Amino acid sequence: MAWENHTTITEFILLGLSADPKVQVLFFVLFLGIYLQTLMGNLLMLLVTSVDFRLHTPMYFFLSHLSFLDICFSSTTVPKLLENLLSQRKTISMAGCLIQAFFLFYTGGTEACLLAVMAYDRYVAICHPLLYGQMMNNIVCKRLLWGSWSIGFLDALLNILLTMNLDFCEDRPIPHYSCELPSLFPLSCSEVSINVTVLLCSSLLHGLASCILIIFSYTFIVSTILSISSSTGRSKAFSTCSSHIATVLLFYCSSFLRYVVPNSDSLLDLIYSVQYNVITPLVNPLIYSLKNNEVKVALRGIMRKYFQCLR
Repeated sequence: MAWENHTTITEFILLGLSADPKVQVLFFVLFLGIYLQTLMGNLLMLLVTSVDFRLHTPMYFFLSHLSFLDICFSSTTVPKLLENLLSQRKTISMAGCLIQAFFLFYTGGTEACLLAVMAYDRYVAICHPLLYGQMMNNIVCKRLLWGSWSIGFLDALLNILLTMNLDFCEDRPIPHYSCELPSLFPLSCSEVSINVTVLLCSSLLHGLASCILIIFSYTFIVSTILSISSSTGRSKAFSTCSSHIATVLLFYCSSFLRYVVPNSDSLLDLIYSVQYNVITPLVNPLIYSLKNNEVKVALRGIMRKYFQCLR
């Protein structure tokens, strides 16, 4: 690998969230609880959408992949964070750091695309209900899904390949709990202007393209909903979209501030990172289950069958 010929260090030190041992124990308990709830919530969503045939629709097809992405996204950083909270030497190898940065960018970029795809799905369902089955058939759904994964992979690969050619020759810690590209660039003794430019451009293009698709989709959705004469119909349509809007706002606001706004190594950077790395994967299944009657009915059905089997 290219970075093996350049780097003069083999590992990084992660400063984490706090240097106080007592606070670290509290953080360990907190983030362990959050991580376990994230796994259980998203695994439950995967179970519900796969078991209940009434949820075998494009909307829940994409939602199940969002749950899988959230598991991957959270698992990229939180286990290492938990390990470092209990260890004296909070280090991560060079290879481990680059791998973590790659998968963070990969899963995050894929999630951004998937949220745009889900917005398009809601647009077709509300604005063109008679053509929904034709426009969102099985082949189209799979193409949109794998297109999201492909775009996320190419974007991450481009940025990581450039990062692998940097020299990391200063014994400086990462002022963060994970290896994110904005935190890695200041540690390099190489020229990073190209890396910063590529990261900024790719994040803007990737994020803006997804945002524009979401905004256009919801512009037409809101226009169509307002034209519905029945108040019950409007309420049902808004309810269908509100969960997705909440997820989009949670993810995009914090990730935009982290990757597009200049890195300042401040407490705010940690807060933004925790929000989209840890909090968003936790609340996504809660948002979609608590505000979705179909999911709640499916959950009750599964629980009923489970308790009947125990008798």
